[in-house]
Amino acid sequence: VQLQAYGGGLVQAGGSLRLSCAASGRTFSSATMGWFRQAPGKEREFVAAISWSIWSTTKKTYADSVKGRFTISRGSAKNTVDLQMNSLKPEDTAVYYCAADTVYYTNIDTRGAKYEYWGRGTLVTVSS
Repeated sequence: VQLQAYGGGLVQAGGSLRLSCAASGRTFSSATMGWFRQAPGKEREFVAAISWSIWSTTKKTYADSVKGRFTISRGSAKNTVDLQMNSLKPEDTAVYYCAADTVYYTNIDTRGAKYEYWGRGTLVTVSS
């Protein structure tokens, strides 16, 4: 499985960006895809994730720091996930990484170690 992230860039505080992640290499009947970020000098942290299965209800979860501002959703293309980021703040500046696992979670695991596949990061810079 390969993950490709798109959509990073430079935006002013209060602005919006949309990140997309496309998974290729296999078709998922169940999967969890999420976003993590790492700011300079800081540890990687969880941002948001979505878990789906053809047999179960889609689940979503967000870090407290982005709740109400970011929305994760499945993209229109198969095996894609979008992250709509609104009301961006300078502290959202980081390299954002897409991650995936072929497991459905009723309660989504937000630990990076649980995700089997990772994409290269995309830089999001929010200027003040």
